[in-house]
Amino acid sequence: MTTIIDTRPASGAPATVVRFAGDSGDGIQLAGHEFAKSTADAQADFMTFPDYPAEIRAPQGTLFGVSAFQIQFGADDVLTPGDEADVLVAFNPAALITNLQHLKQGGLLVVDESHFDARGLKKAGIESNPLEDGSLGAHQLIRIDIVKRTLEALVSFGLGRKQATRAKNFWALGLVYWLFGRELKSTEAWLEQKFAKDPLTAKANIAALRAGHAHGETMEIAAFADIAGPARPNTAQKAKIISGAHAMALGIAAVAALAERDVLYCSYPITPASSLLHALARLEGGVKTFQAEDEIASACAAIGASYAGSIGITASSGPGLALKTEALGLALTAELPLIAIDVQRAGPSTGMPTKPEQSDLQMAIFGRHGESPLPVLAPSTPADCFSIMVEAAQIAVEAMTPVIVLSDAYLANAASDWIPPDVGALPGIVIPAQDFNGDFQPYARDDATLARPWVPPGTPGLAHRIGGIEKESGSGNISYDPGNHAEMTRLRAEKIDRIAARRPAVELDIACEDADLLVIGWGSTWGAITQAVAELNEEGQKIAHLHLRQLWPLPRGLEELIAKFPVTVTAELNTGQLAALLRSEYLAPIKSISQVTGQPFRVSDLKRNLLARLEN
Repeated sequence: MTTIIDTRPASGAPATVVRFAGDSGDGIQLAGHEFAKSTADAQADFMTFPDYPAEIRAPQGTLFGVSAFQIQFGADDVLTPGDEADVLVAFNPAALITNLQHLKQGGLLVVDESHFDARGLKKAGIESNPLEDGSLGAHQLIRIDIVKRTLEALVSFGLGRKQATRAKNFWALGLVYWLFGRELKSTEAWLEQKFAKDPLTAKANIAALRAGHAHGETMEIAAFADIAGPARPNTAQKAKIISGAHAMALGIAAVAALAERDVLYCSYPITPASSLLHALARLEGGVKTFQAEDEIASACAAIGASYAGSIGITASSGPGLALKTEALGLALTAELPLIAIDVQRAGPSTGMPTKPEQSDLQMAIFGRHGESPLPVLAPSTPADCFSIMVEAAQIAVEAMTPVIVLSDAYLANAASDWIPPDVGALPGIVIPAQDFNGDFQPYARDDATLARPWVPPGTPGLAHRIGGIEKESGSGNISYDPGNHAEMTRLRAEKIDRIAARRPAVELDIACEDADLLVIGWGSTWGAITQAVAELNEEGQKIAHLHLRQLWPLPRGLEELIAKFPVTVTAELNTGQLAALLRSEYLAPIKSISQVTGQPFRVSDLKRNLLARLEN
């Protein structure tokens, strides 16, 4: 029996944060995902952050192999996975040491003590047992031999020790379900479905889940008051849990339906973009997937699909985007619609392949040889990954151009609650009508968009050259004429510039009258910046927030908006790439709050940095 004080948050607290941590083989992500599903069932708002180890198969019990999953949930809007955890569940010494920094003072620490022997401590590089030396005194500690409890719960199943031990994540999950008053039925039903062909495994995991839940009744600890959200306005539209990768896959499927064109998705496996290929491969109809032998081949295959009249899409992470750059130049000069997705990760080179960063912005905008401008978009939330794909496709077919979409490892893996849109209400993707009567000119321009026609291959009389050599304006013949090259360079640039005129002008995400400071962000930092600015304004500060989804061409009205504020800073997970871009374009004295730790912004860190800017 453990005596411990009530760990429930004070009345009116906005949200609660739970973090699971253990070896990558401990089922941490699975347990966290099931807890997130139960949170969606409870109709609470939430945001998750799966924190994967960078090493694929690090030695068990070592610091390099620790996997973590964090979720913040509450009745009100939840915009981030939280700064500090109220509850940390740690499965071994390495998980405890690497994740204790994420637990708030006085937070609840649940530790599986089964691995805190000399061997386990040595693997984690720990000389003294933290469960015995008093170093955890600032937290509320619950020590449980979870492995032993799991084996006791499954003794009647006749399983071997190794197989039975695998259910320890569900034992721990059952305990956490008890802490928050969650129902077990949804997870039990999922286990029965997941292991329909192996009912013994399903029953064993369910037994472990129930045993952990029952163990909560034996502890002298008050359960948390779970935070349920308000009833949904339309009960038929029940909230779903969706990750950025899954939302992006559904967005690509929507592109096929709205454009009434086949979509060919071509990629080569790379972390963290591979989850998008996996999600698309499970969908049926409209989207065909192709795993190429390398990054260059995947981009070129997507270009071939676009030439053939389908919508070609390719995806990778930063290293793969670097390899695709020549192919992007080919699509640009051939003027074919193409979408290239970059799920950014911490670099350079292999870097930290499972950690988020926003360091590919300048590569996306400028990272090609020759004068080769392309539109660049960036979603701001997991749900926004759906709509950004529809927007990117509309731009690509309207302007006959490749479009780059910048996601990142956090957006791809993080999940939030999502009410699917009314598909019937989505605007269609309009493909400009083609008039091929008379003299066919493959590089003739639309007066409004400057786009060339999308020519169906094999149509009699419409044969023309496709390739990377410069084209003659209008005819599309090969041309080495200096004046023609200058004209084609100008036309391609103006075509991209005109996209801004057809897109919405900038609007503040948080407007503040007579604000002393404007914060500009982009991509996955939206939640942290929004919460930090909102809290500071409630505390009496005057700060405005603008979040850019269109990064190139820069949106209409941005220069004029920046000029209205005494001070402008960007907040980015890089060393200030957007700030440098805006300084060069507008000659404005823009500063940057930057972070390159491989972790999302913490709201508390942003608030401290913003206050320092105001004081200066």
